[in-house]
Amino acid sequence: MTPRPDPAKTDVIAAIATAPGRGGIGVIRLSGPGLAAYAEALCGKTPPPRMAARAIFRDGGGIALDDGLLLHFPGPHSFTGEDVLELQGHGGPVVLNLLLARCLDLGARLAEPGEFTRRAFLNGKLDLAQAEAVADLIDAATTSAARSAMRSLQGQFSQAVRALTDGLIDLRMLVEATLDFPEEDIDFLRAADLPGRLNTLSERLASVFDRAGQGKLLQAGLHVVLVGQPNVGKSSLLNALAGDDLAIVTAVAGTTRDALRSAIQIEGIPLHIIDTAGLRETDDEIERMGIARTWREIERADLALVLIDAQMGMTDVDADILATLPPALPRITVINKIDLRGTAPISLKTEKGSEIALSAKTGAGVELLRQELLGVAGWHQAEDVFIARERHLRALAGARVHLDAAITLTAQTQWPLELLAEELRLTQRRLGEITGEFTPEDLLGEIFSRFCIGK
Repeated sequence: MTPRPDPAKTDVIAAIATAPGRGGIGVIRLSGPGLAAYAEALCGKTPPPRMAARAIFRDGGGIALDDGLLLHFPGPHSFTGEDVLELQGHGGPVVLNLLLARCLDLGARLAEPGEFTRRAFLNGKLDLAQAEAVADLIDAATTSAARSAMRSLQGQFSQAVRALTDGLIDLRMLVEATLDFPEEDIDFLRAADLPGRLNTLSERLASVFDRAGQGKLLQAGLHVVLVGQPNVGKSSLLNALAGDDLAIVTAVAGTTRDALRSAIQIEGIPLHIIDTAGLRETDDEIERMGIARTWREIERADLALVLIDAQMGMTDVDADILATLPPALPRITVINKIDLRGTAPISLKTEKGSEIALSAKTGAGVELLRQELLGVAGWHQAEDVFIARERHLRALAGARVHLDAAITLTAQTQWPLELLAEELRLTQRRLGEITGEFTPEDLLGEIFSRFCIGK
């Protein structure tokens, strides 16, 4: 990868790289020029490259601060591409802060969030998709998400994008060669099967988009809100989905006064389930506040589970709740308490969406709901999913728009070659946003600011 110059980043940065709190070990990481002098000042020696050496870390007066290991990774053969030092000592907050303060006294400055990974990107050690995968691997909430993030970190996502880019470059060369040499005509491009090659590229792009969409589900999950009248079993359903007694369940309507959140996973997909206050007219001030929060949660949700009492059936109040939901919000109607009616669980597709009949109390039909949640989310099992973010999907979607426009142009009798060349160029530019080839500086700042300090 080609280094991306960043003249302002020539100073030494330092940060505690291990999680806050007490632990068996703690790591302080430094990156920047001239770190051999730091090693000498800290422990009186510089160890051989990439070999751990025992070291007594000392303060400015020579008093021992900690006894641990020192590792030196000379640039460019390091994570950041610069000289890197790692001080591995005991994992107590006090001793780590003493060591960090000593590094700052020697001239280092405290690293910003994600600055080590940002330097790795700027120095060509990682592309932007790989750099983001570092944070996604740390934040992974499920085993599937962690494995997919590792695939992206190892470059599988970037390789798929570069393969598309290489195909685009070949097609651009054909089109622009025809522009540069007027004696060549469209027959030259037809002979090279430009339309067929565009369609093949479009199919490959659709495959990458699908894998990235699955990765986005693994990375962000789905926010699901439980809504309905009081005492229809929202809290019971939350407990059934979570497999634990997270919410208080009573026969008293209005027991849930505030939103309760639970994170569960279904086949590796994180689901953020939000149990809300029952929707009804009330004079209770606290309950009214809870209902107001319910509507705020509904506005932010990806999916609504609308619960209806099986014994009461669809009432006017239930119909009003369904009608009041945001039109674009997907919803699943859940007919709860079938155990009291003596009917079997069932999953139906109706004109208004999905409908599941179940018993949150006995668990009958809950598995049907889990599978329907995956279906609404758009999940399907795949072994080669790589982690992705919303910005990746937007870039891929933009690339598809321009590539489709190019395909449409080749369907005309006379091909407008200048327009065709421009659509291919814009397709390549959108793909380049994923790996960082065409990424504005302000977006980089936003991306890396969300990393933890020390990474």
